[in-house]
Amino acid sequence: MKQSCKIIAILIIILNYSVAGAQNPIIQTNYTADPAPMVYNGKVYLYTSHDEDDSTWFTMNDWRLYTTDDMVNWTDHGAVLSYKEFSWAKMNAWAPQCIERNGKFYMYVPITTKEGKGAIGVAVADSPYGPFIDPLDKPLVSNSNADIDPTVFIDDDGQAYLFWGNPVCYYVKLNEDMISIEGEIKQFPNTEESFGKRKGEENPKRPTTYEEGPWMYKRNNLYYLFFAAGPISEHIGYSTSNNPTGPWKYQGVVMPTQGSSFTNHPGIIDFKGKSYFFYHSGALPGGSGFTRSVCVEEAKFNKDGSIIQMNMTDGIKKSLNPLNPYIKTEAETIAWSEGVKSMKNNVVGNFITAKYNDAFTKVKEVDFRKEGASKFSARMGTVHNGNVSMEIRLDSKHGDLIGTVNIPMTGGDDRWVLQTIDIKKVSGIHDVYFVFKGKTKKDIMYFDYWKFSK
Repeated sequence: MKQSCKIIAILIIILNYSVAGAQNPIIQTNYTADPAPMVYNGKVYLYTSHDEDDSTWFTMNDWRLYTTDDMVNWTDHGAVLSYKEFSWAKMNAWAPQCIERNGKFYMYVPITTKEGKGAIGVAVADSPYGPFIDPLDKPLVSNSNADIDPTVFIDDDGQAYLFWGNPVCYYVKLNEDMISIEGEIKQFPNTEESFGKRKGEENPKRPTTYEEGPWMYKRNNLYYLFFAAGPISEHIGYSTSNNPTGPWKYQGVVMPTQGSSFTNHPGIIDFKGKSYFFYHSGALPGGSGFTRSVCVEEAKFNKDGSIIQMNMTDGIKKSLNPLNPYIKTEAETIAWSEGVKSMKNNVVGNFITAKYNDAFTKVKEVDFRKEGASKFSARMGTVHNGNVSMEIRLDSKHGDLIGTVNIPMTGGDDRWVLQTIDIKKVSGIHDVYFVFKGKTKKDIMYFDYWKFSK
């Protein structure tokens, strides 16, 4: 008996450690792919494509947005654009990128036209959250069926460029309005010197490692072109140049083939003194090459400018700054979750749904300060009558229980109640776990926002 109890205790410790340690994939409430990070006004805006649940192909209908200012807690803002908002589109919401210029935000997206051709559209908004609209009512580029995976880059002299393509990389200058092109579309020479020799596959159309998904980046006057590299399953490679239009010199592998997705897609930013490299994997339950999940690693460089090769890991463990619990925080601000889906309606906007008993979300490094908190408020609801609650625990799913919120039946996700309870006083910095309890088999409760008070 003692031995059995010891084994159970060890398993609980392992479970708590794995949950506490895991940060990748950074989004667990939906399948996401093709990360496109943007830094604006002290915050990271992460635009992604969205693999539909149970997809067995690239079934993708909209683009989503997530934000963070600490690199560990990510807030879900839902879908900000769909291919259906382009009058000329037929299907496919594949790899996007958004960029800011002069207070406006331009999102470049690959779409299949009603004629069945590949194309790149552009949508414009006055806010990074949208709404985005199509100012052209036609594609920006419709050059060939290789018109996928756009990346946009504005150089220090103000010149903007658009890069894209599979199985070769095209580029063109953009005018200052960001919705028209300057000059003719060109192609980077698909040579071994530029993109490395392809191994293990003889394919005259794909003689190099370049596959798709280019991402342009500049550091210390050196230009980097990251790309998804072949053969399948993809790895991430990169080339460098002293000019944004080349010539390029192949530098090697950034991230080797790993994980359960046969595709990958790079994105890199500088934020608060560090560099971060985004990619996707198939690491979530049910994950595959068609149900992918976005991840991030800290990127580091050698003195000569070469990037240090990295592997897929558990991700960023330390917050850049602690989270303030004394302001309204959206329930969809999450460092880690299990059994939770994000949703959206016209009543409250974005919210989360706990799908089954013991589902939970974690918010990392919450700073209650020395004076501490003794009350908790949350807006929530359920369609079930009785026996539905939310536990508030510290530092692990089975950690110190500081309060339990009982949730009355409201009748649907369009009906909500604000509950306030006294809690066991808490001070200092802790990870906070919201654990959802209910005897029903599915959709236990809805959760919109929370706030602690002193």
